[in-house]
Amino acid sequence: MTNFWQELPKPFTILAPMDNVTDNVFRQVVLEAGRPDVFFTEFTNADGLVYVKRGGPHKKLEFTSNQHPIVAQIWGTNVKNMEKAAKLIAKLGFDGIDINMGCPVREVIKKGAGAGMIGNFELTHKIIEVVKSGAGKVPLSVKTRLGINENVAESWTTFLLNEGISALTIHARTAKQMSTGDADWEEIKKIVRLRDNIAPKTLIIGNGDVKSYSEIVEKERIYGVDGAMVGRGIFSDPWIFDPKKKEHSREDYINLLKTHIKLFEKEWGETKHFAVIKKFFKMYIKGWSGANSLRIKLMEAGSLGEIKATIAQL
Repeated sequence: MTNFWQELPKPFTILAPMDNVTDNVFRQVVLEAGRPDVFFTEFTNADGLVYVKRGGPHKKLEFTSNQHPIVAQIWGTNVKNMEKAAKLIAKLGFDGIDINMGCPVREVIKKGAGAGMIGNFELTHKIIEVVKSGAGKVPLSVKTRLGINENVAESWTTFLLNEGISALTIHARTAKQMSTGDADWEEIKKIVRLRDNIAPKTLIIGNGDVKSYSEIVEKERIYGVDGAMVGRGIFSDPWIFDPKKKEHSREDYINLLKTHIKLFEKEWGETKHFAVIKKFFKMYIKGWSGANSLRIKLMEAGSLGEIKATIAQL
């Protein structure tokens, strides 16, 4: 198995792993609009993958064949379960495995996972080693932040760069900042310089406040990153990964929403789960007269059928 990270164009693009957002359905929607170079799954709990034989955790690892290359992101602190999860992911045919060391959710950090791993050098080393062992030839990457409450990026990323990983994604904020304040890309630039001295083959991916394809190109030029990961920016522009910048009409947005609903219904059917799709309305229904009232009407819908009926009238 080849290491796909080494075959990507530069700057390459990635859709960020966002819990309850970047599922199999949404990734297919993004494919319709214009795909990134790499997809990530939602972040998935390793303990759940090991102890639950089917259901939620495993659902997060579903993908279609046209989503390659795709990386499965896992989190956890149980060394044995992280290794078992890596073995499972390798068998499922993923192109890469990523360890989440940046989730800022308080409950996750309290468990010592996500951003709670920052600074825990001993446990991090063990987990990286066992995930490598479980993954076999599947390349390993890490996604992290500048620190938990304060910036410790120099010592933390120096440690990670010495762990022999294929790629390192840096969300240029601390966990305490969550998504507030400006992402500090100057810190990412410093990490790129560290990489050049410590691990020249490890790719550095910047994350934070990327809102257009032109910005991705600019980030490479100014900060030296190999690629950029887009999270919330996808809500501003579903076509963000399309290098050909163009204006999209009201009909373009509505048609993409219809595609989303069709794929969602195919995946989930008419269930209580329909409320999940409501979080995406702000991405599609905006920028024209009457958009706000339409979005309110859709948010008040009591079923997927009601949502479909409203959209069909447009």
